[in-house]
Amino acid sequence: MTNSPNNIDRLLVLEMVRVTEAAAIAAATQIGRGDEKAADAAAVEAMRAALNELYMDGTVVIGEGERDEAPMLYIGEKVGTAIGKGPKIDIALDPLEGTTITAKAGPNALAVLAVAEEGNLLNAPDVYMDKIAVGPGYSPNIIDLDKSVRENVEAVAKEKGVEPADIIVCVLDRARHEKIITELRAIGCGIMLIPDGDVAGVIATSDPETTIDMYMGQGGAPEGVLAAAALRCVGGQFKGRLLFRNEDERARARKWGIDDLDKIYDLTELAKGDCIFAATGVTQGSLLDGVKKLRGGKMTTESVVMRASSGTVRWVKSEHVIK
Repeated sequence: MTNSPNNIDRLLVLEMVRVTEAAAIAAATQIGRGDEKAADAAAVEAMRAALNELYMDGTVVIGEGERDEAPMLYIGEKVGTAIGKGPKIDIALDPLEGTTITAKAGPNALAVLAVAEEGNLLNAPDVYMDKIAVGPGYSPNIIDLDKSVRENVEAVAKEKGVEPADIIVCVLDRARHEKIITELRAIGCGIMLIPDGDVAGVIATSDPETTIDMYMGQGGAPEGVLAAAALRCVGGQFKGRLLFRNEDERARARKWGIDDLDKIYDLTELAKGDCIFAATGVTQGSLLDGVKKLRGGKMTTESVVMRASSGTVRWVKSEHVIK
């Protein structure tokens, strides 16, 4: 399939925002309620309904799991009103990135979605991925998963014109990252530990206002594809390598057509061609405001939608009347 944007042109960019808005509004009803499954289910149901209103022949390539593991938005599910006749679109989605965050009313929960022409998003299995990312403005391949934490930090600091200790790195607050955190502390780096939501963490490297220079650590491979799609649109670099804990996970990767299990993926290999990325805030965050309830049955949302072919980034504030 060519990387022509023609198929994507038939999907209005703002339609993607409406999909993530629907999921965010639904998930917001569960903020602080302590029920992760209910929050996720609400977001999934709303996103699925919104996708099924769009004129496309859509296939979920990254979703809520495989068909026997997920009642809705499973990998391989067809969505849209034009199955078999509309533009063939691959979809990567996370209706609620940050289920625990939402249940506990923490920051940075998002509803996220990326779309591209058929075959242009990696069918990443639901395994861990080793990730490293930086924002735009650096020499190609300035980051490398085969290099040490110190080597990567020093390379970025040199190009930025600062000391390594001045670099701020975003890391998921997990026990598995103890070694990375120890090495960063030894350098003297600032570390922003986040409880969840590594898509937002990766994207934050592209926004100078967050002050985050780099992202490091292990997180979900599906979230890696979503983050790569976003960085494709706004600039930046991303490297990812799938991590397997057992033979079952290796078999799952082979099932989805991945033969080189040690491959390091660049963002252009995770999300090729033209693509659109959209996200709507669920809870208040550094990237986006969360859903806010107003008087008179109204709600406000804040979203961002990006497109790779044009480099366009739109920030969308919407007011909704909830009936």
